[in-house]
Amino acid sequence: MKTAVARSAMVSRDRLIAEGLIDALPEGVVLVDAADRVVAVNPPALALFPRLRPDMLLARGLRAPDALDCVARARASGRQERAIWLERVPVERYFELSAAPWTASGGARLIVLSLRDLTETRRVERMRVDFVANASHELRTPLASLLGFVETLQGPAREDAAARDRFLTIMGEQARRMTRLVDDLLSLSRIEQHLHLAPQTPVDMAGIVRHVVDTLTPLAQESGATIEAQTETAVVPGDRDELLRVAENLVENAIKYGVEGERSSRVEISLRVRGRQCVLMVRDHGPGVAPEHLPRLTERFYRADAGLSRAKGGTGLGLAIVKHIVARHRGRLAIESTLGEGSTFTVSLPLLPG
Repeated sequence: MKTAVARSAMVSRDRLIAEGLIDALPEGVVLVDAADRVVAVNPPALALFPRLRPDMLLARGLRAPDALDCVARARASGRQERAIWLERVPVERYFELSAAPWTASGGARLIVLSLRDLTETRRVERMRVDFVANASHELRTPLASLLGFVETLQGPAREDAAARDRFLTIMGEQARRMTRLVDDLLSLSRIEQHLHLAPQTPVDMAGIVRHVVDTLTPLAQESGATIEAQTETAVVPGDRDELLRVAENLVENAIKYGVEGERSSRVEISLRVRGRQCVLMVRDHGPGVAPEHLPRLTERFYRADAGLSRAKGGTGLGLAIVKHIVARHRGRLAIESTLGEGSTFTVSLPLLPG
């Protein structure tokens, strides 16, 4: 009898007021009556759980035992209760539920459910923890090497001129490695701070390609590679230094990691205008990248071949920097690769209007 009274009390004015209030809220909100039936649900909650509908049992639309237990606890205790649970199907997602009792003006005893998707927050937290751990590891290795050589030079190799020269050379390499890492970390931080501000200065992309070819031709010759460039006139709104870094990183990677034998001694650069987009493509003919590595290549410190990357002086941050710069310029980065045939990196940027 009480359930019927509560439900009928919400049908008219109270129900309309409640629906209007929860529809104005940015978070997912669901009202549940004493019989665990959904009284009202707002659009954000429907976006999270599309099966939820008014007048249906909550358990049919929200199939999460932890969430249902939270509702039962709130009803029994008369206090706000919280629950966090993980759903693995169809993809892994974290949710938070807050359940609080509420008595409507008509006397109906309801439970107000507030729903939040914590997936992105958890992912960012995990990335931050991984980033600190990786950065610490990347710095700790060369630091340990430097300390070891310093102790050796102060002790057993104090009077050994040949060992001293060899150790000092290695120490210089390790110090330069740390310098590159710190520089890349600072660059990434600066780019992230201004990610929401799209630069608007006109930049000649053909001039950037010519500059990169001139700058990296000596490195290509040392590696036994040649650089071939084909360009069209293209002006984009951007930051010249950042776009120069994008082109340099992609071409330098193609030279360092895309050269393998005679067949793979060519790096191709193409700059084309397609519609309202400027498309920069950098292609190598090297060993390529396995498919399982492609989705993670732009992650910080991720390396398809960690040993080769360190041997080539890589910090594991180059493609992460490229991705963030392209995002700041409201562009897109695409990566294609086939084992044994090489890799193609494509950057699409909007052209300068007019």
